[in-house]
Amino acid sequence: MPASPIRKLVPFADAAKKRGVKVFHLNIGQPDIETPKTVLDAVRHSDFKILEYSHSAGNESYRKKLVQYYSQVGVNVNHNQIIVTTGGSEAILFAFMACLDAGDEVIIPEPFYANYNGFAVEAGVKVVPITASIEDGFALPPIAEFEKAITPRTKAIIICNPNNPTGYLYSREEMEVLKEIILRHNLYLFSDEAYREFCYTGTHFSAMQLEGVDDNIVLVDTISKRYSACGGRIGAFVTRNNELIQAAMKFAQARLSPPSFAQIAGEAAVDLPADYFDATKALYQSRRDLLVKRLNAMPGVFCPNPGGAFYAMAKLPIDDADKFCQWLLEEFNYNNRTVMLAPATGFYGTAGLGKQEVRLAYVLNENDISSAMDCLEKALEAYVALIA
Repeated sequence: MPASPIRKLVPFADAAKKRGVKVFHLNIGQPDIETPKTVLDAVRHSDFKILEYSHSAGNESYRKKLVQYYSQVGVNVNHNQIIVTTGGSEAILFAFMACLDAGDEVIIPEPFYANYNGFAVEAGVKVVPITASIEDGFALPPIAEFEKAITPRTKAIIICNPNNPTGYLYSREEMEVLKEIILRHNLYLFSDEAYREFCYTGTHFSAMQLEGVDDNIVLVDTISKRYSACGGRIGAFVTRNNELIQAAMKFAQARLSPPSFAQIAGEAAVDLPADYFDATKALYQSRRDLLVKRLNAMPGVFCPNPGGAFYAMAKLPIDDADKFCQWLLEEFNYNNRTVMLAPATGFYGTAGLGKQEVRLAYVLNENDISSAMDCLEKALEAYVALIA
């Protein structure tokens, strides 16, 4: 199993804290937004005498609520086309295991969510990366690059839209390009839409809105980021392909059922007011604007403006992102403060890429982001002098 680029530096952060250094965590997508009170209250006020297994596909009442939610975002499904999963992570794993045999290949535009690597290893699947470039903001690679990567063992393409780690928002036109590819080669398209609500420079277009490819599309989803409920571990595997639902159900039955309390929370979340996301989205956009402005003002730093999610990828004037991110925690502090970043090498499948890039999650308040950028600016001055 590959190490998580997001969490592998945790021991160094813990050691820094024990030395009395304040660490600004920009390494992980853990929102600081409070989980909605009505969602938590639904769990607090639940009343039952036995904490039973749910249906392996999840509570029918919750799946029917999800049908309402998806209808509101332009995706029409019924509750039998949804399997509630233990986080979006399990939905991704179900997709790999239900659609690909051991040794089959999945194409992923890189940089990509690092845990796709881990799920692929668990499922015995080979990841075939095709590279998106920071210079053009991590737009979808040209169709020719996909064509070159496809072999007889290729069974699927997976995207995250808007993207983790880049924040790139795929347009409807890019989604139509993917539709053309999966139709031509009879592939599955797995669309991870965990950050659907957080789009700043365009409108989200779901893979489930593509026409004529119902049997090829799997939507993987989660409540984690949407409602700031990461610890709930509730996601969804959604497809209109009935045979695929039946295959995935075998995996769902093998793990018995998704978490009960979190299904109650997820069901309550669907009833939040229609304007619930407005304030959160505006908050993230303001943080994004501050972070990107500060980064691009630093000598030798380039950060494209992310269109969605709450991540940014930045190219820094450094020699080795892994070494730099560890150095920040082990050897550097500015006014007894430092910053924790995720080295980008772990988000690439191609060896050697991302050595000068880092991912930053703008999940802290603006004061903390400003302080973190002060630390990073001073750190870069010191590190550049060190390696000169």
